[in-house]
Amino acid sequence: MLTEETQAKLDWEKTGGLIPAIVQDAVSGRVLMLGYMNKEALKQTLETKKVTFFSRTKNRLWTKGETSGNFLHLVDIGTDCDNDTLLVLVNADGPTCHLGTTSCFGSLEPKWQFLRDLELLLGSRRTADPATSYTASLYARGTKRIAQKVGEEGVETALAATVHDREELKNEAADLVYHLLVLLQDQDLELADVIGILRARHAAREAKAQAK
Repeated sequence: MLTEETQAKLDWEKTGGLIPAIVQDAVSGRVLMLGYMNKEALKQTLETKKVTFFSRTKNRLWTKGETSGNFLHLVDIGTDCDNDTLLVLVNADGPTCHLGTTSCFGSLEPKWQFLRDLELLLGSRRTADPATSYTASLYARGTKRIAQKVGEEGVETALAATVHDREELKNEAADLVYHLLVLLQDQDLELADVIGILRARHAAREAKAQAK
């Protein structure tokens, strides 16, 4: 998050009082939109944790979602090396673009975005009719069955690797990832929680190595 010291270094003069703010999904990394902030918009964003811009067309502060309800909730914010651009990490309530799409940049998205979209879709299936959805039927059968499927797919993935069948390995790995995501959702967890553990372990190992 921006510290007071970092904020003091922002080059408002260079940008004419309006600093470009690139908004990015905090989980998937997908760029959602580009807006502009003046000092007041930045201050309000930091205070309310809802992303606010200065609208050049409205000539006033504008909180994204104030009309649609699709707010951008601030997760983190930082500046580039020249202190003239902001990177804003958010959790979005809904579509960011006024056209109803996730991003103002249309279909352009990083490869990892699909994994996040799939995770959200699988989560929504928890309340679906088991008769109309395989995922919903897994939830209906309970944690034990989902965990069993994860175990089965893990074994099949390992077997595919041992016989060096790359196509089978890719397919079995896809099945494994799918069922693992379902299991995480069943336990009210997300892939981000797993990533957090991996990140913490890596940081601990790095710190231990530097201490030697």
